[in-house]
Amino acid sequence: MRKNNQIPDIPSEKFAFVGLDAKIHDQKFETKQVSFFRDALHRFCKNKSSVVAAIIILSLVLYAIFIPVFCSTNYSLALTDTNYLNYVKMAPKNEFFAQFGIWDGSKELTLGEANLAYVRAIGVETNTEVIKEVKSQITDEKGKVAYICDVDTYIHNGFTTMTLSADEYQKIQQWQNETGVQVIYPAVNDKSISDANIWYEATRKGAPKLDADGNYVNIYKTSGEDGSYNSLRVAGDPGIDDPEAAGRYRYATITGDSSSVSYKCRIFKYSYFQYRYGFEPAFAFGTNALGQDILTRLAAGARFSLLFALCIACINLFIGAVYGAIEGYYGGAVDMLMERFSDILSRVPFLVVATLFQLHLAKKVGPVPSLLFAFVLTGWIGMASTVRMQFYRFKGQEYVLASRTLGAKDMRIMFKHIFPNALGTIVTSSVLVIPGVIFQESSLTYLGIVNLDSSTMTSVGTMLANGRQYLSSDPHIILFPALFISLLMISFNLFGNGLRDAFNPALRGSDE
Repeated sequence: MRKNNQIPDIPSEKFAFVGLDAKIHDQKFETKQVSFFRDALHRFCKNKSSVVAAIIILSLVLYAIFIPVFCSTNYSLALTDTNYLNYVKMAPKNEFFAQFGIWDGSKELTLGEANLAYVRAIGVETNTEVIKEVKSQITDEKGKVAYICDVDTYIHNGFTTMTLSADEYQKIQQWQNETGVQVIYPAVNDKSISDANIWYEATRKGAPKLDADGNYVNIYKTSGEDGSYNSLRVAGDPGIDDPEAAGRYRYATITGDSSSVSYKCRIFKYSYFQYRYGFEPAFAFGTNALGQDILTRLAAGARFSLLFALCIACINLFIGAVYGAIEGYYGGAVDMLMERFSDILSRVPFLVVATLFQLHLAKKVGPVPSLLFAFVLTGWIGMASTVRMQFYRFKGQEYVLASRTLGAKDMRIMFKHIFPNALGTIVTSSVLVIPGVIFQESSLTYLGIVNLDSSTMTSVGTMLANGRQYLSSDPHIILFPALFISLLMISFNLFGNGLRDAFNPALRGSDE
C-alpha cells in the first residue's frame, strides 16, 4: 500500500516484456465485406412494416401480371365482350366460399308479388335455387305487398330467345347429350306469351297452380316420363310420345329453306354460358355495368396504371436528378436562373396543362402519350427541388472537399460522392410518385378530362370513375378498385419510408 507519497517497492521479476519478438500488424477481417446495397437490404429487412408493405406491393404486381395469363378466357372477354349474355352487375361469387353461404353471388332485392312469382318460377323450371331467403315482407300505403329477398343474381338472369343456325343448333344438342346440362327449354305456341318469360307471363294471366305444399306446378305438360324436359326434341317430331303435348309447346321455331335453316329457341342463359365459355358463370369480383369480369379487368387496369406511373417516375427522376444536381452543386447565378425557370413552370396548373393536352395534343398522338407529356412537363420539378436541397446539404462536407483537393472532376464529385448520400431521400420521393400519378389519373378520369376506357384498355382510375354511380346499388363495382388503390397507396408509403432509412449512409453499420 502506498503511504506518505512513497512509491511501493515492487520486485523486478514481477515485470515482463510483452510482444518483444512479435510482429505487429493489422489482423485480417474474419467476416466478408458488406456492400452498400447488401447493407441497405439488411437494414430494410429489419423494418417489419416496410417488409410487409413490399410483400403487398409484390402481390399486387404479380396479380396484375399473371391473372390475365391464367384467366385468359375471362381476360379476353373482360376486354372485348361487353355483354356476357347480359351478365351485368353480377354479385361476386366464389365456389369455395359459396359452400358456406357467403360470397355466393346473391344480392338483396325488393320484389313485388308478380316479380316474386317470376323469380320462383325460374327456379322451379330449371331445378335451381334462385331465391336464397325471403327476409321480410313490406306493405306500402296502397296495400301492395313487396318482399325483401336474397336472390342468386346468376340464376335470376333467366332466359332469352335466340335464333341459331342449323350447325349451332346441332352443336348445342350434342353438348347437351354429352354433359346432361339443358340449354334449350320449351316455349309455347300461344303467341300472347313471351318465349323468354313463359312462367312469368303465365302466372300473370291467372293465379299460378300450386300443390298441397304450396309449390308451383308446371302449367305445360312435358315429354319425359319423369316430368322433365327433353330439349333434344322439337314439338311435332315422332319422338314425342305425349299426343296432348304436340302443338302445345315447342323447342324451336324452324324458319328458312333447305339451304339456310334457322332455329328460334328459348335459351337458359346460365346453361348457355357453360356451353359457350366452358365454365359456369362465377366471377370472384362480380361483373360491372357492361357485363365485364372485374377480376381480370382490374388486373388489366392495374397493369396499365403501374406501368404508366413507373414510366413517369423514371422520367421525372432522370430529369429532376440532373437538373437539381446542377442547381445544388454550382449554386450562385446558375442556381438562381434555373430556379426561376422551374418557378415559372410550377405556377402552371397541372389541371390546365392536362386539359389542353387532351383537347389538342391527344388528337394527334392519342390520350395516353398526351397524358404522359402532361405529367412530365411539370412533374420533375419536385424531384429537382429534392435533389437540389440534398446537394446543398452535402457539397460542403469534408469528403467532398478532399475529393476536390485531389483533383476529382465535377461530374465525379456530383454523382460519385454526393448523389449516393442523397439516394435515400431521392428514392423515397420517386417511389411515392407512383401512387400519386395513379391518384391524379383517377381525378382526371373522374372529371371527364381523360377517357382511358375502351374495349382493349382501362385503368384503375377509370374503373373507379365508372363505378361511382353504382355505389349504393352495386357497391362491389367500385369496392375492389378502391381496395386495390388503397392498399397500393398505404404500402408504397411504408415501403418508401423503409427505403429512405435503408439507403441512408449515416445509418450504415449501426445496430438497430
